[in-house]
Amino acid sequence: MSEEKTRLHLVPVRQTDAKAFVATWHRHHKPSPGAVFTVGAADQEGVLRAVAMVGRPVARHFDDGQTLEVTRTATDGVRNANSLLYGATWRAAKALGYTRLITYTQAGESGASLRAAGWTVIAQRRSRTGWNCASRPRQANGTENVARTLWEAKSSNAT
Repeated sequence: MSEEKTRLHLVPVRQTDAKAFVATWHRHHKPSPGAVFTVGAADQEGVLRAVAMVGRPVARHFDDGQTLEVTRTATDGVRNANSLLYGATWRAAKALGYTRLITYTQAGESGASLRAAGWTVIAQRRSRTGWNCASRPRQANGTENVARTLWEAKSSNAT
């Protein structure tokens, strides 16, 4: 099947299956430890081609009860899957009563899928040397010293 003709549709995905997909296909992260919900994109034959994991925001100051974060998306390379998933995650979050959904891209990632789904850039984050500190020791995960862009989808009536 030609890649340009691959038609995708949304499918429910169990968290354990989403984690396995992320472990196989994500370029630089392990699966998130948990999620509020997960969703997938499958092709015409029903083959899972991409997943998104949505959970509570990693940054404590965003964890206000009204905000969720897309913590992982992963695809097998199929075109337009991330745009489909970013749009679907925002619709699902709104349906659950959330007023804001955020995610990050790393420097060098264009954000084209997010723009196509109607998300906007709200901040540029400088690179960090890591998250390890004396009060909370952490292992390096390979994404240190990488600048990030913070994106959001937000209800027009949210404050």
